[in-house]
Amino acid sequence: MIEPLQMMSDDNKDDSEDETGVATKTRPKTQRPPMYKVMLLNDDYTPMEFVVHILERFFGMNHAQAFEIMLTVHKKGLAVVGVFSFEVAETKVAQVMDFARRHQHPLQCTMEKD
Repeated sequence: MIEPLQMMSDDNKDDSEDETGVATKTRPKTQRPPMYKVMLLNDDYTPMEFVVHILERFFGMNHAQAFEIMLTVHKKGLAVVGVFSFEVAETKVAQVMDFARRHQHPLQCTMEKD
């Protein structure tokens, strides 16, 4: 009685090992989606207060964080304001560009692969 059960469990082990082997092999192949940096570019016309407002409104920063990033944009010419999935980054760029145009500012917002 013990022998047939052992044989059955041995047969089951072979089947489950194959399935387990396949499952563990596919897990490492699964990759996270690529992330994209959203950046603001400096210009000589967009008011600093407007840039701070953009950062607070579209990127959820508090006033102090937004002010710091705005100064980085002003001094260095650009700053990364967030890293997002493609769809989120694309949406944020479109929102910022649309909002800037509606307020007649030439502010540029871009994205690139992280």
